[in-house]
Amino acid sequence: MGAGHAHVLYRASDSPVHRLPPEVKIAAMVAFTIAVVATPREALWAFGAYALLVAAVAALARVNARWLLLRSTIELPFVLFAFALPFLGAGERVDVAGLHLSVDGLYGAWNIIAKGTLGVWASLLLAATTSTRDLIVGLDRLRCPQILTQIATFMLRYLDVLVGEARRMRVARISRGDDPRFVWQLRGFAAGIGALFLRAFERGERVYLAMLSRGYTGRMPTVWQGTAAATTGQWLIAATVPVLAGTVAATAAVLT
Repeated sequence: MGAGHAHVLYRASDSPVHRLPPEVKIAAMVAFTIAVVATPREALWAFGAYALLVAAVAALARVNARWLLLRSTIELPFVLFAFALPFLGAGERVDVAGLHLSVDGLYGAWNIIAKGTLGVWASLLLAATTSTRDLIVGLDRLRCPQILTQIATFMLRYLDVLVGEARRMRVARISRGDDPRFVWQLRGFAAGIGALFLRAFERGERVYLAMLSRGYTGRMPTVWQGTAAATTGQWLIAATVPVLAGTVAATAAVLT
């Protein structure tokens, strides 16, 4: 998998976060997210502390706030749903700016927005500092099921091939007078999707048989995994953020 398969969220740099092995960054992101989710929603100060931790990591990774905020719009549908909760919630109600809102709904909306946003930020920082290839390598080193990592590997490797095939099929349809913008031509579009699936399946079978004939055993060779796995020191460095987050979550649980 060459450099041409780098995903759009990856920001090449030589920061300390970029240099960490992928497995430690994945583990740290998951542990941080678990700590955030486990935090009581009433502990408002705790989420401020989490935001400071994210800001510190972003500064180390040289990821600016504007980039992070723009990519956070992916959670907009959940935010819109959260805004409806104060109006739909039951139980005790309170007047806010002339609106009669549910207290439990307000806490629910805050819970979704705060935890969702922090989770999105953590995921974006992982994506910004780790290439797609390294993400798969990290999952493999963390003993993720082989079937999942192998599927992800081949999907990444042949994604550009399938996109190119779909583009050529679309050009062929349009050159023959087809216009997928019209509802009555959806049948042709659906047939094209089916043909693309069959071509992808047949291509995958041929590639798999070719790999078997060359000694493939269901696992990528060691050379594909790149440099050596993380050292104890690197694990300790990466553990700083989740340990601090866990401390904040534990304190919030005690005080709430």
